[in-house]
Amino acid sequence: MSHQQLDMLTDLARDARDQAGKLLAQERQTQQQTEAQLQSLNRYRAEYAERLQQAMRDGIDPATMYNYQQFLASLDAALSRARQALAAQQKRVQQSQQHWQQEQRKLSSYDTLASRRLLEEHRRQARHEQKASDDMVTNRLARQQSDKPL
Repeated sequence: MSHQQLDMLTDLARDARDQAGKLLAQERQTQQQTEAQLQSLNRYRAEYAERLQQAMRDGIDPATMYNYQQFLASLDAALSRARQALAAQQKRVQQSQQHWQQEQRKLSSYDTLASRRLLEEHRRQARHEQKASDDMVTNRLARQQSDKPL
């Protein structure tokens, strides 16, 4: 594999990792919004249940009691749907996290391969320079030997 090919693969892997990171961030933000909605619904339900309790202490007619109960039942259904939405969103966050990790591992593999290739290139260059240096010393010694009178 050429340097250009490896660089291209590394760039593609980096872009894929970055895209996976953006998706993960969006999924986490959506999860936070879903959690906030669930908390708001829980607070509203608790407040409404408290109003019902207060109305019952003050005295309430059956029709109003029925309306309170129906509304609380609809809030309970909304809470159930919100919990399901949160569970589904948490699963999407987990999947996005795994995808990001997979893309990060792929990028790390290419980076490792590039580092090894660069290290090998440096070693090869050092050996070449050492051989050139050894050849110069050998040639100099040979000239010095041939220049000495016998």
